[in-house]
Amino acid sequence: MSSSQVKWDCSQCGYAPSDRRKYCSECHSMLTWACTASGRSGRYTHYYRHRDNCSYCPPELEEEKQPEMEEKQQQLQALDNKQRPWSEWRRTNASCIQHTGYDVEQVQELYSMCEEPLVNYCSHKDYRLTYSAATSYLSPMNMLVVTLWYLKHYHSERYISSELNLSQAAVNYLLSTVVDILHSCVYPELISIPTNLSSGKTPHGPQQHHKLIVDSTFIAIPEPYDS
Repeated sequence: MSSSQVKWDCSQCGYAPSDRRKYCSECHSMLTWACTASGRSGRYTHYYRHRDNCSYCPPELEEEKQPEMEEKQQQLQALDNKQRPWSEWRRTNASCIQHTGYDVEQVQELYSMCEEPLVNYCSHKDYRLTYSAATSYLSPMNMLVVTLWYLKHYHSERYISSELNLSQAAVNYLLSTVVDILHSCVYPELISIPTNLSSGKTPHGPQQHHKLIVDSTFIAIPEPYDS
């Protein structure tokens, strides 16, 4: 339900919905809002900015956040299929393995393990501020594969920023954040050791307070010569 302080209507046909929505159900035009307490008004796209800064509008309830979050998720997921580099690497397993070390299915499995924190991070305003106005932000999937690319090849941040047309500061922020997300989501699922190393009967549990990066690069080791 929308706040009683805010009234919604359609400036095109005059329809006044009883709940908050983006488009008019009658003529499909974008709705406008008016805050009766502050006297401010605007289009739907400016409502959240107003609500966050208005001393009269109460904070939204958890159930009110759901439509906004679903809309953000759809926008971010739509970027996956058209944004580099995932739009190119996902075409074949060979390309995906070459760049990330994993095939397409494995990357998607990794993504499913850490999707929620990646989407939440992309939705945060501080993430958007790390990018210049001339560049778009990366989708959650692209953030993941760029980090896997970095972990496999150890490209410099300068090189990655030039390849993706991002600022070096944005790349640094992205990589450090996604590595932390991978550690918190994937590492406990894959790595476990006895919580009490001195006892072999102790149940296994995830290792805490350590980070582990596994280098999967193949290195040829020559056979030793007979002495």
